[in-house]
Amino acid sequence: MWLNNILETIGNTPLIKLNKITKDIPATVLAKVDYFNPGNSIKDRMALKMVEVAEQEGKLKPGGTIIEGTSGNTGMGLALAACIKGYKCIFVTTDKQSKEKADILKAVGAEVIVCPTNVMPEDPRSYYSVAKRLAKETPNSYHMNQYDNLANRLAHYESTGPEIWEQTEGKITHLICTAGTGGTITGTAMFLKEKNPNIQVWAIDVYGSLLTKYFKTGEIDMNEVHPYISEGFGEDFVPENYDMSVIDHFEQVTDKDGAIMARRLAKEEGMFCGYSAGSCLQGLMQLKDKLKKDDIAVCIFHDHGSRYVAKIYNDQWMMERGFLDVKSFKDIVSGRHGQKLITIEPEKTVAEAVELMKKYDIEHIPVMNGNGPVGAVSETGLFLKVFSNPEIKNSTVESVMEKSYPVVDFDTPVERLGSLINKENGAVLAKDEKGEYHIVTKYDVIQSLAK
Repeated sequence: MWLNNILETIGNTPLIKLNKITKDIPATVLAKVDYFNPGNSIKDRMALKMVEVAEQEGKLKPGGTIIEGTSGNTGMGLALAACIKGYKCIFVTTDKQSKEKADILKAVGAEVIVCPTNVMPEDPRSYYSVAKRLAKETPNSYHMNQYDNLANRLAHYESTGPEIWEQTEGKITHLICTAGTGGTITGTAMFLKEKNPNIQVWAIDVYGSLLTKYFKTGEIDMNEVHPYISEGFGEDFVPENYDMSVIDHFEQVTDKDGAIMARRLAKEEGMFCGYSAGSCLQGLMQLKDKLKKDDIAVCIFHDHGSRYVAKIYNDQWMMERGFLDVKSFKDIVSGRHGQKLITIEPEKTVAEAVELMKKYDIEHIPVMNGNGPVGAVSETGLFLKVFSNPEIKNSTVESVMEKSYPVVDFDTPVERLGSLINKENGAVLAKDEKGEYHIVTKYDVIQSLAK
């Protein structure tokens, strides 16, 4: 049996057990993987609900324009609804969000306006303020305002909560969810707590957001607010969708830890998720000592990793922010325990070079004179020369040597070394603090990246 349109595929996403990352946790840890929604995020649920409620209340009229401030995912859900229902969309986002998110919104017909991140919500340049202004200036338009629109949390009360309850057969003991607009965690928690008030609800926040302190003290402290890199959660105000009474604990996670955990999910669990999923699981790991053997903990994984390929899944982006422990030339050679570099002088014979390769089981030998490297010989290069002319074994190394290997800084990152090693350069050299040369080959680079 077919479906009538793409909107009918929203919801009923799978609940999947985590096995490797959580292997040392006594409880069962399950992931509600909502990137299976058509817009690749959990926001499809609330986007459709907000549109439906706005239609029912007469706020969104035929041929109208949907206006929303969004980090990308809500916009995608609204755009899908608009495609099917015949609305236009204008979305306002921040320059912190990944370029992929804006490009995807444009691909489904939306107009996207980018605003600065590091301004206060009431600043006329903020994406909150711009969205409100556009709603006033655009005829036949409606500002969805996911932050204060209670249809947001209603969507999760009606769908996400019931699905989790049914999928766990009512055995869920803990709900873990990142906290942004408040709709997902509040709506889901409201339903689950009605079923079992003993279910623990843990909200995962980011450093730089004021939500955690507000939860603990009831105080809106703007001193808590500072720029952060994490996307899709954390706030510098308290949206009306929150009902803090259904949340039991707030836990903050660093930008770095959330990004690294997202990458681990992809590599170890085969789940290519977004930033908030990594942060959600990282928050759970920080609280794992609170879990017992018979507990069933459900983490909400909001969106898909395709939104972040230029960010958390890009090694260079991660390294620039200090999120990756970068290995270097120095790190590779430090594991050799003082092993000396094997070199050969230009006047030695090819036969002597071959003997050195056999003796030390190496493929590359720098050719050195008193001033440093002047060339190189490789197993492949010598094999080709000896095969074509066996008599060449008695020739000098100088007469057959290849160009010298590149010399780099001792602290050069492994990723940079990989780009220097090619068919022409089988290795790279570097001097240590004592002025002694060391060598790194393609094999060394591969081994270091595999660890």
